[in-house]
Formats: sequence, structure tokens, C-alpha cells
Amino acid sequence: MIARRLAALALLCLAAGPAGAADAPWRHGLSLLGSPKYPADFTHFDYAAPDAPKRGLLRLGFQGSFDNFNLVVAGVKGDLESQVPLVYDTLMTEAGDEPFTSYGLLAEGVQVAEDLGSVTYRLRPGTKWHDGAPLTPADVVFSFGVLKANSPQYAFYYQNVTKAEALGEREVRFTFSETGNRELPQIVGQMPVLPKHWWEGKDASGRPRNPTETTLEPPLGSGPYRIARFEAGRSVTYERVPDYWGRDIPVNKGRYNFDTLRDEYYRDATVLIEAFKADQFDWRTENIARNWATAYDGFPAVREGRILKEEFPSRGSGIMQAFTLNLRRQKFADPRVRRALNLAFDFEEMNRTLFYGLYKRVDSYFFGTELASSGLPEGREREILESVKDKIPARVFTEPYRNPVNGSPEALRANLREAVRLLQEAGYSQKGGQMVDAAGQPLTIEFLGYDNAAERVVLPYRAQLERLGIRVTLRVVDPAQYQNLVRSFEFEALALNSWAESLSPGNEQRDFWGSAAADRPGSRNLAGIKDAGVDALIEKVIFAGDRAELVAATRALDRVLLAHDYVVPQWASGVSRTLRWNRFARPSTLPQYGGSGFPWTWWYDEALAAKTGVAR
Repeated sequence: MIARRLAALALLCLAAGPAGAADAPWRHGLSLLGSPKYPADFTHFDYAAPDAPKRGLLRLGFQGSFDNFNLVVAGVKGDLESQVPLVYDTLMTEAGDEPFTSYGLLAEGVQVAEDLGSVTYRLRPGTKWHDGAPLTPADVVFSFGVLKANSPQYAFYYQNVTKAEALGEREVRFTFSETGNRELPQIVGQMPVLPKHWWEGKDASGRPRNPTETTLEPPLGSGPYRIARFEAGRSVTYERVPDYWGRDIPVNKGRYNFDTLRDEYYRDATVLIEAFKADQFDWRTENIARNWATAYDGFPAVREGRILKEEFPSRGSGIMQAFTLNLRRQKFADPRVRRALNLAFDFEEMNRTLFYGLYKRVDSYFFGTELASSGLPEGREREILESVKDKIPARVFTEPYRNPVNGSPEALRANLREAVRLLQEAGYSQKGGQMVDAAGQPLTIEFLGYDNAAERVVLPYRAQLERLGIRVTLRVVDPAQYQNLVRSFEFEALALNSWAESLSPGNEQRDFWGSAAADRPGSRNLAGIKDAGVDALIEKVIFAGDRAELVAATRALDRVLLAHDYVVPQWASGVSRTLRWNRFARPSTLPQYGGSGFPWTWWYDEALAAKTGVAR
């Protein structure tokens, strides 16, 4: 779902009542298949400290760059997308200690039609933009229209939302093209609301603003922060808005505690690490096992306790990380070829020699969650699979999915022999040390990456593929070019790619794996999957009637995706590995599904900063 933040989705709490939206009860929270934890009169989230001091500077470091502040135009590049909630408020906001529950932010109430054919939001009194102008239903309607018309991502995500209309001074109704989709009332609540009057005005030079163009003009927002200054491509500084309209509402109490946030951008991963060590930014999530194991322990600041290493559990989402094959290329069309590529991947040796044994092999598109399939299908899951059995591989009923196991010379030789057999079945043969097709064309694979981490993972894999006679090359480009190539599907295989999954999958599955998204530039169906069985199971997930059915349908979808061998699964960990300069404090309770909760519920600790050294 949107804003990958990596981010938990809300649940939709529905009560029995008249079919019309106008007669439905007003709710303070949304819950898909249960009831919200917090009552209507709650004062703050349990994982937030309402009396947390608001002060200090937080500096974050990112790899990449940026050239645009307009999220309408294909999103915003680099990691600026993760900072959108700083500037723009949404109708609802997610709770971090419930699976998929959200509560009113801009909206004080939500009203859902019994048939789920529409939803109405009522804005809080007093909502306003940073220039003091009131935030109105007209802004919500404008935002929906502009985002759906000009952003491929939003257009696909809101394809079943047919209309947004203002109802009086504070209410907005969204109408849907289908009924029974429990997630639609909630996902429109995640939409960032943009200022109509600002976008229809002129910039400082007198030029009319255009939401279809990129811009580096700092946007007008309604959120807790605004852009104070920036250096194009290198840094953005956000300052907390002192008269922010929503600073005292329950969902914001104890959150957004830093006076200033500064994002620093670095082109190279190695430079990024050295900048952290040099105290150029404060917090780092370390995704490279070798770095976690070796790059910091000898550093004086770590030994002295000025830098803290800490792992936080990742309970709020699952993941599929994989070598991603572009099925739009004919060479990957045959599932036997794709399975052969998996057989040649020696994860066990790579985990031992490169990853210090810190990872597990991914064996599910929902790895690490209760949604992951295992064994043979039973009960409700089997019933769902039986309902689409004419569209799915028959082996899902008789063969559990298993990744090949390597790790020893004997195991690797056996798996490579099986890979050769599958390639031969698919019409390939070995000639002169090369695997060639019936026309004599060699089988080659070009992997695409954006930093030196791609080289570390592709080169060991290349050694095994070349034993099969497959010639492998690696193309490393800068992050901006990488993003453009991926968005337009101009690649053969991605060296490192992942899909984050919430614990309540829904409409985003159409974007991940659905046939309609396969040829749409900018979609997240990077593999180019087009399969009737997958499409049918996605709909089973979206229209699940209760939690048990949702879990069963998701496991069925997972099982079928795995059976097609669309990707070569890689590795994942159940924790987030972090390092930080010891200047910050946090609540005693962390969000159950939000990892560390950093930075939104943490705060600057002056006593710790005095010992560690004040940030520059």
C-alpha cells in the first residue's frame, strides 16, 4: 500500500445499519475486521509520551538525491517520499500498536455505507494550511482529482473510486464503482490533502503553478513541519510549525518532538557510512550484514557508548526480497528456466561467507507473518484454491513449495544437474560451454543495480550460473537512473528488489501482481506477472469477509505465486538493525507493529547530548 513506508494499514470498523451512508453511524476510527482499540475519547497512543519535550535537531542520512518536491508527478524521488507526512496531513492516520487500525487526523469522523459503496469524512473544525487559510472539503476534492489524473500510482490505487464531492462546509463523500470492498473506505483516508488555492496560484516569479510539473518550490502544507531551506540534491531542512493546527489532537500527542529535522543525501553507500561515523547524521538502519558485523565495533564512538547499536523486531510487515526477473523478456517466459535459476543460487554459502549467518532464506511472498503459506493447503485455504483450480498449477495441492538447498559441493552439483535438465526441457542445450536456445542464441542475463551492494550479491551468483553456461553481466547506474529504468521496465533482472507486505493485504496486491498493472509504467508489478489464477486470488483477498478468510486467501495467493517461480527468493531478517548517536530518548512502550517508533515518538535528550557531543 501507499507510503512504502515502508506503513501499517488501517482496519475498517463497520456496524450493522441502514444501507445508505447518510444513515450510517459516525466513527472515530476505522477497522477492517474488528474494533478499534482506543475509544472515542482517548487522549494519546499508548506508545507515545504526551509530555515529551519538543526541542533539538535530528539529522537523517539517505543514499540518493532529489530534484522534485511535487508528489503528484510520479511521486517524489529518493527518500523524500518518506517525509511526505511531515508536510501534508491525511484524513486518517495509522496506529502502531494495532494491526491496521487508523484514527481521525484531518477528519474527526467517518461514515461508511453498509454496502461499502461510499464513505463520508467530516473534517475537524480549525484545520488550516501553514499560511493560515482554512483547509476545506474543496481541498480534499481537488487533491483526489489531481492525484488520480496525474499520478499513475494514485490512478491505479484509486481506480475504483469514481467520485469525490463536497457535502456542506466540512464533509466529503467518496463514491466507489464496486461494493463489498472493505478496504476502499479506508485507503482514501490515506490520501495526502493538497492546498487547492496554492496550486491554483502563482509562484514568487509570477508563474502559474502546475501540479503536472516537477518543482523545487517548497510546497505549502498542513502538517507538523514545513521545508525551511534546502540545497538541491543534497539536503532538506524541515522546521516544526509552532502554530500547527493539529498539535494537541489525540493522534499527535507525544509525536513530532524535534524542532528541526535535516535530511542529508549521499551518492555512495561507503560515503554514507563514513559520514555517519563522522557525526554528520544521527541515525542509521544497517541493511548490510557485513557492515553490522564488522564496520562499527572497532570504532571508538561505539566502544565509548556514544554510538548505540540496537536491534528492533519487525512485526508489522512481511517481505518478499528477490532477484526479480522481467517476465516481459521472452527468455524468462518458461517456468522451467526460472526454476533452474533458483536451483543455481547457493544462498547457504553466501549466508555463511558474506552475511555472517544473519539471514534466513525467503520462502514466501509474506515472509515472517502468519500469512505465509506452508505445507499442503488445508481447510478454508484449500476450498479457495479449489474454487480456482482450473486457473492454477495442479501441483499446489500436492507439492509444498521449497527452495533448493545448497551449501555443500554435493548439494550444489545435484541442483546444477537438475537445473541443466530443466533448461534442456525448455529447449536449451550446451554448446561450446554456453547454454543456447534452438536458434543458437546464448542465454544471457543482465542484472541491474544502483550501488556496490549489487556487485557483492550478483558475483557469487554469477559463478554458479556460468557453470550452467549462462553469461551474466551486472549494470550499476546511479539511483535516479535506476529508478527511471525500473519505472519503465527497461531491465532484464534486478539484483536487489523487495516488496513490503502489511499484515492486512488488499488492493495493493493488484498493483504488485495483477495483470492490469503488468504493463503500466510506474506500477509495482516489476516482474510483469499476468496470470488469471493470480488475478482471481487477489480478488479473494480483497473481498475476504473476515480475518480467517483473509489469512486463508492470502496463503492461497502466496502458494500460487511461489508455484510459478516468478522470482528467485533472496534473504531477510526478523529484525531492524540500527545505530544512533546517543542523543535521543524514547517512550517506555514501543509500538507493537511499528518497530522502533523512531523518529516520530522519540525526542532530543539534552543530558545525553551533553555527554555524546551536541550535533552540528
